[in-house]
Amino acid sequence: MPWKQNPWFETVLEAQRRAKKRLPPSVYAALVAGSERGRTPDDNTNAFGELQFAPHVAGHQTDRELGTSVLGIPISIPVLISPTGVQAVHPDGEVAVARAAANRGTIMGLSSFASKPVEEVAAANPNTFFQMYWTGTREAMVQRMDRARAAGAKALIATLDWSFSIGRDWGSPAIPERLDFKAMVDFAPEALVRPTWLTQYLKSRHLPDLSAPNLQPPGGEAPTFFGAYYEWQQTPPPSWEDVAWLREAWGGPFVLKGITRVDDAKRAVDAGVDAISVSNHGGNNLDTTPATIRCLPAVAEAVGDQIEVLLDGGIRRGGDVAKALALGARAVMIGRAYLWGLAANGQTGVENVLDLLRMGLDSAVLGLGHKSIHELSRDDLYIPEGFERVLGAQKEAPTS
Repeated sequence: MPWKQNPWFETVLEAQRRAKKRLPPSVYAALVAGSERGRTPDDNTNAFGELQFAPHVAGHQTDRELGTSVLGIPISIPVLISPTGVQAVHPDGEVAVARAAANRGTIMGLSSFASKPVEEVAAANPNTFFQMYWTGTREAMVQRMDRARAAGAKALIATLDWSFSIGRDWGSPAIPERLDFKAMVDFAPEALVRPTWLTQYLKSRHLPDLSAPNLQPPGGEAPTFFGAYYEWQQTPPPSWEDVAWLREAWGGPFVLKGITRVDDAKRAVDAGVDAISVSNHGGNNLDTTPATIRCLPAVAEAVGDQIEVLLDGGIRRGGDVAKALALGARAVMIGRAYLWGLAANGQTGVENVLDLLRMGLDSAVLGLGHKSIHELSRDDLYIPEGFERVLGAQKEAPTS
């Protein structure tokens, strides 16, 4: 009998390998992080390996608590789904991810550039956070917020960390504006060599949707992804007063995503946000920005007693989650990890990824001798000299 691969995978990197084999090359390339040299995404993941655990040999706890809450919402593990745009890796896209997150007791982050409407996603997971960019007019932004609120979104994530860096040393995928006849003919050779991916879409009777339905104006058509991206590029960047306006216009729990600097974290507090995500956009923003885990300790120390601090970037193992919590994060957000799970095995693949992170986190808490994730601290780690990056903090004057 021919060997049949076990659909369950034992690491996130195995999910990535399967995603690469299953997805058309240009679709997989769209998931590969980085701009320019690609230094930041490498640092996001490699930095976790520089931190070392300090485990105990005895006195371990039989029962361990891994749950917490984010913005008042209880979650079973401190891992949230980070919003990512147009998910053409699986026909069910964000709805499958939302169901997986609900089944594992955690929060779904939905991008405004998503391929599925907020109404469907919030129905699949009542604990959905809607993410917005500063794009278009204020009236358009209010309309999008009103729609998300009406659909049941529990919080708003404002993502502002974007400098529109273009160009990758290894090349960028050719993605069409829309899947018209010409685009399908051009794309056919890629799809035909990935029969599993193609068959999934043929069975669903829907081609990958390259539009952004959550940016659809009342009575109009949903813009294409690139149309939405162009609008974003043409919108003047926001001020801190605009951030305060956005929080006020939303009127509910508000997360500001993209913080790496201490001074920005303090300004976010002044603007009235409820939580921040220490994030560098997965390395897709300004290249050579430090890994977020390097920036986390200073930010958490500066504002962690005033607002909730999340960490986004480079999480691949449950041990990474433990290290982030030990350095001050309340929870982490994952992006590519669940996209690879989705590509490898649909909703079950996303659940597989969340299960792996739970198992790895539990192993770390066990080995460190704790009974709860809330007991994790810097004392559980060896932090090499020079590991941390303190950005945007005024140095103290030297004493005489």
